Amino acid sequence: MRKSRAMNLGTGLFVLLGFAALFFLTTQTTSSGISFHREPRYRVIAKFDNIGDLKVGAPVSMAGVQIGRVAAIGFDSRDYKAVVTMRLDAKYNQIPTDSDASIYTQGLLGGKFIGLTPGGAETYLKNNDQIDFTQSAFVLENLIGQFLANFSKNSGGGAKSAAPGTEKQQ
Repeated sequence: MRKSRAMNLGTGLFVLLGFAALFFLTTQTTSSGISFHREPRYRVIAKFDNIGDLKVGAPVSMAGVQIGRVAAIGFDSRDYKAVVTMRLDAKYNQIPTDSDASIYTQGLLGGKFIGLTPGGAETYLKNNDQIDFTQSAFVLENLIGQFLANFSKNSGGGAKSAAPGTEKQQ
């Protein structure tokens, strides 16, 4: 009887630790994470031609340091662009107004994030300002499509062409 109780207690503890590990991994691998303290933040907007699979909660970083998160993603039907709202920590309040925002991929198959590159202006972004200089996400599918289109155009049509420098001279 005593071994059975110890076995049940050990099994229960193992299952509990398993759930704790799953919870930890879930909070670490999702882009939103869990934050127990709230710092003051300010809102900045940027418009992109293509955001790829950028998600709300994705990190915003500058020089590799996370300075905020993506708060919202919308669509501007007048400009036909994606509107990304970022919430930046208030302690990073000296970002020049002519800075640019680019969408990058974390690792080879990772999620997207926004990287800010500082400009040279002496005025700084403040709440509800817009970043005018943006670079859209690199979409791998578009690159593959362009490569295949060029490949089929160069080798297609049944026309035989000699490689450069291999023409016969008569």
